[in-house]
Amino acid sequence: MTPDYSNMNKVLDRMGEIARRCSQPFEFRRALQNTPPESRFVDVLDKLGKPNAGKRASGYAAMDDLRRHVSRSAEKHNIDEELIRAVIQVESGWRSDAVSSKGARGLMQLMPGTAEMLGVEDVFDPEQNIEGGVKYLAQLTDKYNGDVEMALAAYNAGPSRVNVSGGIPFAETARYVKNVMALYHRYREEE
Repeated sequence: MTPDYSNMNKVLDRMGEIARRCSQPFEFRRALQNTPPESRFVDVLDKLGKPNAGKRASGYAAMDDLRRHVSRSAEKHNIDEELIRAVIQVESGWRSDAVSSKGARGLMQLMPGTAEMLGVEDVFDPEQNIEGGVKYLAQLTDKYNGDVEMALAAYNAGPSRVNVSGGIPFAETARYVKNVMALYHRYREEE
């Protein structure tokens, strides 16, 4: 009987995708090598996505500017700033030029139709992308009566899929929600 390596291949493919999204494959390997084995995946992801305060590199805006956009949008839409930071970290690793394999774009990974619905004209403009993403997250939080996990599931998988399933529809979405919530709680503890 031949061993089934399909799950191992899925894990390796996912790690490769994350490394490509971070556009820092060598830093990814270095982070893994310098991380104690008992560290959680979310810890490595968090470590990789913290650009230096004034850093400007391909796809990164200055972190100070991004934080100001996050803070303004958080206050305007009554969403915790730490939650927005966690979503951006998991979605794009703070890359304003990120594009997913499914076509989601920018820091908060807005799909073209969603961006249009939210009035975002340039999804790669950090200010517009954050404003649109936070507005959408606020709408979803209202829709699900303040249930942040359901709002995150709908943000990731789409509200129609969450509504049909009556909960979190996919294992991938459950992991997404778990990772965002872990970072959210960590950021709240740091503040």
